[in-house]
Amino acid sequence: EVQLVESGGGLVQPGGSLRLSCSASGFTFDGYAMSWVRQAPGKGLEWVSATSWNGGSTYYAESMKGRFTISRDNAKNTLYLQMNNLKSEDTAVYYCNARHSVYEYWGQGIQVTVSS
Repeated sequence: EVQLVESGGGLVQPGGSLRLSCSASGFTFDGYAMSWVRQAPGKGLEWVSATSWNGGSTYYAESMKGRFTISRDNAKNTLYLQMNNLKSEDTAVYYCNARHSVYEYWGQGIQVTVSS
C-alpha cells in the first residue's frame, strides 16, 4: 500500500520557522520526483517546490525562494520542507506529492497556520 504521511505542521508566529516531513512507503521512493503543494483556505492548489529523484535539482515558486528549502533523504524515504520567515499568507494545508511517469501519489495533507 502506497503511503505518504506528512508531519511537522502546526501554529507558528509570523517570522517563525517550521520543518515539514513526508514519510513515504509502498513504492520506490528514490525513483520519484517529489513536490510540495499547498492549498490556502478558499483557494485552489498552489505548487510550492519540487526536487528531482536524487535531490540534485530543486525548484521553487517565486514567493518561496529564499525562505523555503526542499530536501530529501532517500535512505529514510523522507521528503522535507524547511520553511523560514513564515508569513500569514503561508497559512495552508501542505501536501506532499510523488510523481514518476503516469504514477502519482498524494499525502493526506497537514495544516500550517501562521498567526500571532
